[in-house]
Amino acid sequence: MNRLRTTLLPIIAAFLWGTTFVAQNIAADYMPPMAFNAARSFIATFALLGVVWVLSKIKKEPFIPKKEERKPLALGGLFCGIALTIAANLQQAGLADTDAGKAGFITALYIVLVPIAGIFFKEKAPLTVWIAVVIAAAGLYFLCIKEDFTIQFSDFLVFLCAVAFTAHILVIDHYTQIVDGVRLSCMQFFVTAILSSALSLLFEKMIWAHLQACIFPILYAGILSSSVAYTLQIIAQKDANPTVVSLLMSLESVFAVLAAIVVQKAIPTDKEWLGCALMLIAVVFAQLPAKKRSKSRLS
Repeated sequence: MNRLRTTLLPIIAAFLWGTTFVAQNIAADYMPPMAFNAARSFIATFALLGVVWVLSKIKKEPFIPKKEERKPLALGGLFCGIALTIAANLQQAGLADTDAGKAGFITALYIVLVPIAGIFFKEKAPLTVWIAVVIAAAGLYFLCIKEDFTIQFSDFLVFLCAVAFTAHILVIDHYTQIVDGVRLSCMQFFVTAILSSALSLLFEKMIWAHLQACIFPILYAGILSSSVAYTLQIIAQKDANPTVVSLLMSLESVFAVLAAIVVQKAIPTDKEWLGCALMLIAVVFAQLPAKKRSKSRLS
């Protein structure tokens, strides 16, 4: 049963995260990015509050965190929320002009960027990681570079989103050592909801009829992607080999492409298929050498 839990649950989480790219892509046709992320994050916050309440009952712990936990939880939620706000809104803005499958693979580049960023924290990256960087760069070339050797602006936005998710993972890596992961996720989505709402009011024009038109993508992204998938990740990682679990969860990018094919009939070109294959190989190279790697959910 333990083997089933540590194998099946990460795959389910990867499926939910990967298919969310299609939901986001659909929503991008109706809603501005910051309004979508505000709605999604509010739903995720309330859903995760329910998860925290249930877990507190199961563990017989107080629903309100202890006094000594409140400050690091608040700071962690703030910093993680800021990073997630930047990443999620860049991703959603990029999805307005790029297909879900390509966005899924470009976003997966954060798995390669994390060990590179670790160098600045005096953590040496093994040779295989540098090989992964080269492979990923080649994959991005085939995914993004068109015949006229230009990169679409939307692809660049999604790449910046991968950089922001890298910062998000590094912050998560620090705070998950001192606070509860589910509570931290709840706090970060609350911060993301507030910040995205404020930015949307300042820079976007929201039409409420559009909110009703894409209510399903919002609910899917808010409940299944943000809440359920994150909880499955937490359960799967308990007493499991983190390298194996993270490798299974990297299937998110594969599910993103498959979902785009099934739902949107977005058949990649041979060149884009090659780019997808190279990106997936890079993801595997980046994770296999790690004995322990922190993880976080981008959709």
